[in-house]
Amino acid sequence: MQKIEGKKSSFSFHTPGTVFGILVLVSFLLLFFSTNSLVFRFQDIGLSFFSGLRNGIHTVVSAVSGTVAAVQELAVLREEYTELTSRIARYEQLERSAADILMENKRLREQLGFLDTVTYKSIPAHIIGRDPDNLFSVIVINRGEYHGVTVDMPIVAYQNGVEGLVGKVIQTAQFESLIMPLYDARSFVAARLASSRYEGIVEGQGSQDAPLIMRFIQKRAVDEINNGDVVISSGLGMVYPAEISIGRVTNVSYQEYEISIEIMLEPVIDYSRLEYVFVLDKEIIRTEKETL
Repeated sequence: MQKIEGKKSSFSFHTPGTVFGILVLVSFLLLFFSTNSLVFRFQDIGLSFFSGLRNGIHTVVSAVSGTVAAVQELAVLREEYTELTSRIARYEQLERSAADILMENKRLREQLGFLDTVTYKSIPAHIIGRDPDNLFSVIVINRGEYHGVTVDMPIVAYQNGVEGLVGKVIQTAQFESLIMPLYDARSFVAARLASSRYEGIVEGQGSQDAPLIMRFIQKRAVDEINNGDVVISSGLGMVYPAEISIGRVTNVSYQEYEISIEIMLEPVIDYSRLEYVFVLDKEIIRTEKETL
């Protein structure tokens, strides 16, 4: 009997009061959720949430799109910059080439202008090499036996509006020749002062940086020689033509007990800038001398 009563007490929630309470709670919840204000509140919350989410996504997408577009634009700008830089470099090269061509044409016109004034046969040549050593200095030109060049032909050049003596040919090949310049230690040129007409011998000292020396000038000429006086070739010896400029006086040296004086000369030709020369046909020169 006691066991049966215990079992009935465990199912006491089926009583009418309990059921009624559950129904009232459910009805309240249904009524609460069915009100318009609560629905609108949930709609506002959802709208705000999804709106914020949508704005965030839009911002992220816009930022990514902008970054991609910026990277693409940067790549395009980099390509354009590289192309423009290359064009500028080409234009600068063309400008330099044009300037070099203009300078070359100017130098060539100067040489051609000199060539028109030469009264004897000459062979234009271009210096293609130099071979200095301890004792001698040699200049190489691009003309040889094929062009009519022979040993001992004199060489002149035109610089700064002045015709100057350069040296003479000492060796020839088919298409090249070697020139001994005036500053070579083996070089000797019969010369005279252009104004006073005193004569002497011009020698080299083995270096283009050292002055030329004119020796064996009569001592009485000392009062008639001034710095800057021009020394020219005399034509004696029939190697070099006469009246070709050699150098300008920079110093006069003599001793009381000596019977001659020496003068130092600055060459009229700047060998460090020498590019073009003219080989003179000495046979024509001799013919002209004999005619005179």
